[in-house]
Amino acid sequence: MLLICGMLVIRIGTLLLIMGHLSHAQGALRTKLHALMLYTYTFLLVTSFGIFQEYLLRNYMHSALFYLLMTLGSCFFLAGLYRMSDYRWAGTVVAGIYTTLNLLYVWILPLFPAEPKLGPVYQHMTHFVPPDFPILFIVPAFLLDLTRPYFQRWSYWARAAAIAPIFVIALAAVQWPFADFLMSSAARNWFFGSGYFPFFVPSDTDWVRNVFTQVEPAARQFWTRMAMAVVLGALMARAGLAWGGWMRKVRR
Repeated sequence: MLLICGMLVIRIGTLLLIMGHLSHAQGALRTKLHALMLYTYTFLLVTSFGIFQEYLLRNYMHSALFYLLMTLGSCFFLAGLYRMSDYRWAGTVVAGIYTTLNLLYVWILPLFPAEPKLGPVYQHMTHFVPPDFPILFIVPAFLLDLTRPYFQRWSYWARAAAIAPIFVIALAAVQWPFADFLMSSAARNWFFGSGYFPFFVPSDTDWVRNVFTQVEPAARQFWTRMAMAVVLGALMARAGLAWGGWMRKVRR
């Protein structure tokens, strides 16, 4: 947690420097700084995923906990981005950078030889282990960008109330069935990378066994937590809109 907090502070500081220069830049320089801002913002948003990374693995993708945790950071930072950037497809670009980089990790890292140097070793490895296939975060980001002009003139609370359910429903609609595929043998190849596991993960875990972890014991708990995702997501989106507005006022 200390490491993640440090990473967040460094990236927010970098973003502040960029926003300060962006406030008075014109022409080609403004275009370059805006592109740099979106690239930097990608790492800021993805750091929020790292806080809950143990619960964002594919074996949790049929739990409401997964969607709740994804919504908290995503709605805050996407809403903030909508105040900081006037570019309509800003969210899609950020999600696209995240997806591209993670795909490159999946495809490139296993090409390099490596072996465990610590114990215990539960998985025999002869190469670097990449992260899981990227979460389909780009779909809700695209839908929010697509609908963004329609609620741009709404009050901040109304915008926040729209952002959260769109994000939750869109992510669940694509990630839930995709998780079934990732758990299947068809995804255990170099492209999807579902056969890679860190050496320190025991073979009897749900992740390695390719079975979904039952987090909510019954449907009532599941839908209660999904409702919480929408409500808390709206609150985080409202906070993100306020933060993004403050960031936009940064002057050098």
